[in-house]
Amino acid sequence: MKVHVDKDICISCGLCINICDEVFQWGDDDKAEAIEEEISEHLEGDIREAIESCPTEAIEEI
Repeated sequence: MKVHVDKDICISCGLCINICDEVFQWGDDDKAEAIEEEISEHLEGDIREAIESCPTEAIEEI
């Protein structure tokens, strides 16, 4: 599993980072970004929660 944050619609609320900081972090532009590596299966539940919690639907599975 891999995810991507659309920085054009991210509002920097930080929910994804609070839910799963192993995958999401702050970028230099103060927008959330996701790690680019393949994500371990044990984090998939947290990632799905982050995707569903994003108020602007800026996170997508790729």
